[in-house]
Amino acid sequence: MSEPVDPKRIKDIKIKAGVVKRLAKEKVSYEQEANKQQEKIDGMKAADPDDYLIKKQMEVLEESRRMVPDCERRLITAWDELAKLVEADVDLQETPEYQLAKETLEDTRAAAKK
Repeated sequence: MSEPVDPKRIKDIKIKAGVVKRLAKEKVSYEQEANKQQEKIDGMKAADPDDYLIKKQMEVLEESRRMVPDCERRLITAWDELAKLVEADVDLQETPEYQLAKETLEDTRAAAKK
């Protein structure tokens, strides 16, 4: 008969998988925001090249762009931690949380640049 599964280990996998998902979404969101902001600035330059408004929008764009590397760094760290946890906890592979963690790693591999 198999030993009971430690609920703390399952909880850790579930939490780390959630963190990886959230950070991947956050990274994509910042990238999309930066792209939209760039389009807005390009439109403003064409319609009314008012230096002050464009300068303020450029500041917003730069803020979004600065967030992407930070978010990416945190995503890579979280992804690596989850991958190590999944690798170490192979005995949990029958649990739904483990399966979800494996799917999360695959789904976010590109965003984490793995």
